[in-house]
Amino acid sequence: MFQTEFLDIPALASAGGEVRLPGSKSISNRVLLLAALSEGTTQVHDLLDSDDTRVMLTALEQIGCRLEREGDSLRITGIGGALPPGTAAELFLGNAGTAMRPLTAALALLGGEFTLSGVPRMHERPIGDLVDGLRQLGCSIDYLGNDGYPPLRIAPADFRAAAVQAPIQVRGDVSSQFLTSLLMALPLRAAAQDITIEVVGELISKPYIHITLELLARFGIAVRNDNWQRFQIPAGSRYRSPGEIHVEADASSASYFIALGAIAAGPGVRILGVGAQSIQGDIRFVEAAQAMGAEIESGPNWLQVRRGRWPLQAIDLDCNHIPDAAMTLGVMALYAEGTTTLRNIASWRVKETDRIAAMACELRKLGASVEEGADYLRVTPPARPADWRAASIHTYDDHRVAMCFSLAAFNPQQLPVRIEDPKCVAKTFPDYFEALFSVCETPRERIPVICIDGPTASGKGTIAAEVAQRLGYGILDSGALYRIAGLAAHRAGIAIDPVHEEEIAALVRTLPIRFTATQQILLGDEDIGHAIRSETAGMDASRVSALPAVRAALVSLQLNFQRLPGLVADGRDMGTVIFPAAPLKVYLIASAECRAARRYKQLISKGISANITALRADLEARDARDMLRSVAPLKPAPDALSLDSSELSIEQVVEQVLHWWQQRQPFKG
Repeated sequence: MFQTEFLDIPALASAGGEVRLPGSKSISNRVLLLAALSEGTTQVHDLLDSDDTRVMLTALEQIGCRLEREGDSLRITGIGGALPPGTAAELFLGNAGTAMRPLTAALALLGGEFTLSGVPRMHERPIGDLVDGLRQLGCSIDYLGNDGYPPLRIAPADFRAAAVQAPIQVRGDVSSQFLTSLLMALPLRAAAQDITIEVVGELISKPYIHITLELLARFGIAVRNDNWQRFQIPAGSRYRSPGEIHVEADASSASYFIALGAIAAGPGVRILGVGAQSIQGDIRFVEAAQAMGAEIESGPNWLQVRRGRWPLQAIDLDCNHIPDAAMTLGVMALYAEGTTTLRNIASWRVKETDRIAAMACELRKLGASVEEGADYLRVTPPARPADWRAASIHTYDDHRVAMCFSLAAFNPQQLPVRIEDPKCVAKTFPDYFEALFSVCETPRERIPVICIDGPTASGKGTIAAEVAQRLGYGILDSGALYRIAGLAAHRAGIAIDPVHEEEIAALVRTLPIRFTATQQILLGDEDIGHAIRSETAGMDASRVSALPAVRAALVSLQLNFQRLPGLVADGRDMGTVIFPAAPLKVYLIASAECRAARRYKQLISKGISANITALRADLEARDARDMLRSVAPLKPAPDALSLDSSELSIEQVVEQVLHWWQQRQPFKG
């Protein structure tokens, strides 16, 4: 997952390949709570691992559930519909509506002393209609802040003060999570009599209620549904563990890759983990994408999507049935002919952020004309390619804003897109951007490279790693490659001489080399950082560097590190030979005295004896050799920016490089 302040996505050109989706958030948290309320143990497979499920799991442990990891599955031993005596806890539920609202209902009926809180945005998301419904039953719930909103205090209920013969009323036009919460919790009170829930007003997001009813049935609760207005939980209802249950992949997350297939040129995208027969309502996003022009095939657990009509066709759609996935249509509208209208989306305003306002603001940044109303959004794309603008997308700590706006990188003006706070996708899809980049392609020249060259011990490796970490870019330590090639040949038993030159070159082209932001050097899964620093490895590196075919293979290998979303490359000839078109080239220098002192400190910290005078002499001799060598001599590129780090801290050097980089970016916010 990208942990950076922002993520710059280069202009993308095409898409093709397979992507496997994570488990559904909506299903995961429902299954977790139902398993917790049940008797016995439930084994849950394919559970989503995200911020929202983690806060739910923590809360369930706090109330007495036993959780056991078994490989990729989770075993939950439930509380059998009753809390241990004297249970009390303070539960922090982040911004997870699928945890806050159902847990409020369940805990209010179970008894015990609880406080439920979350992040500031959670304290702005309404819960009053659910609390009103629970109070009809005699539940004791107090607001600790503003009335109608979390945080909450829950105390043991007085069920003698309220009868359950009359239907429990709950509004259906604010959030379907209120009804879901009651449906999942009220079997706790249905031992001796039927309990009826009556929906006041129009029920929005019916597909999410369908998910709830399907899962309740799996756990032994057969709810009678009277035209989505009355729901009856029969007397004698009791949660029974199904033994094991599989979590479907997330249909809402599928929307981004369905849209990707519809927008991008190329062979198309195959989406694994969800198919047309999904119980999730957001699978009907497929119909909306087809209406806009996407070509979609489906199997029992997969979708295949490719571009059909182009440009896409604008649509006018009631989105009540796909409230979360409909956000993706707002970005697809940028590529449509005409004006797209998304209706019946009032629930967007009480989600992780006010999504109608957020979408309108960010779409306008890109050059779209947008009209927003209380429950609709109307989007007209930029009239001409030249009207598109590079934009820094504010994500409002909303995972869906971050994910859907990544698709703006396919704009016809070939402009990059900046996604602020990319780690917000951890709520439902932590590896979203990695999955996106795995199926997207773009010409190599569009992928940004920062070159950091300089003499030995100038600190370029440390600076390159820090800059790469701050930008979320890959890293290339070119100085290690000849040592790795020599080590690989030695381990393979290949003599390092001209007779075996082509064999070594072929080996080099297949080496699975990775460099990490923590300056690890990995060959496959093995950290070889120590192995390539041996005297033998140094001698082998010198021998392989004399073989022209091996040098050519290593140049090709270095070029292959230029992958999405970008690269920071350090060495001696990155800006002059390997990446001469890089938009930023930094030539990092420091005095021989300073470099010798740094190297001395580094060696001593590792328990290696050293002489600072000898180190300085060695560095000066290496500088002379590197500058005089016939192939790729050490020198700054003509357009490189020189930076003397002798008197600067690592942080100061990093900040200067990032400042130069930001000056070259087109984003206006």
